[in-house]
Amino acid sequence: MDKIISCENINKTYDELTVLKGINLEIQSGEIVAIVGPSGAGKTTLLQIIGTLDKPDQIDNSSLIINSIDVKRMNQSSFASFRNQYLGFIFQFHELLPEFTALENVCIPGWIGKRKQKELKRSAEELLSLIGLSDRIHHKPQELSGGEQQRVAVARALINQPKIIFADEPSGNLDTENANALHKLFFDVRKKFGTTFVIVTHNDSLANMADRKIILRDGEINT
Repeated sequence: MDKIISCENINKTYDELTVLKGINLEIQSGEIVAIVGPSGAGKTTLLQIIGTLDKPDQIDNSSLIINSIDVKRMNQSSFASFRNQYLGFIFQFHELLPEFTALENVCIPGWIGKRKQKELKRSAEELLSLIGLSDRIHHKPQELSGGEQQRVAVARALINQPKIIFADEPSGNLDTENANALHKLFFDVRKKFGTTFVIVTHNDSLANMADRKIILRDGEINT
């Protein structure tokens, strides 16, 4: 497998609090990686930095390479386009827009990317069918169950066929049955699209299913 994420000496400090302490990490294309550890270990901060949602401390000997692109050299105006093209995001709370249908919510990243409407709608319908929601595409979030809402969020993350999906406690708000169904969906997506998943989770079942667990403690990776 080819390396898709490489970070060296990633540090993050908020005021006087050091959250990440010299993180070195490589993730291969198509890998499903779980980032685990106690609360306050820096898991979400690490996910946000390698997902380009936050910036690491400016240190000369640090680097962050995603899909062969040195993102630390990108200017701010390039980040949004880069994320829209290469990255997808799933959060604990689905973050669906309540006034939009499932289909419309899935289309949002494609609208931002200025994709052709007809092709985008077809892709969204295919994704919703793939995840078992073909009969729910015109329902709004409040008309969907929690598990269905999170599956819509997965489809939204996939709509632009990203290389990498970053997920922060994606099943943390679901019951066991829906959590297990969501976890299986991640592996089905990887099998179909070759997508790389980087997942922060406290769910032992999901962490144990992953190809690899990265254990973070006190801002450092435990080896």
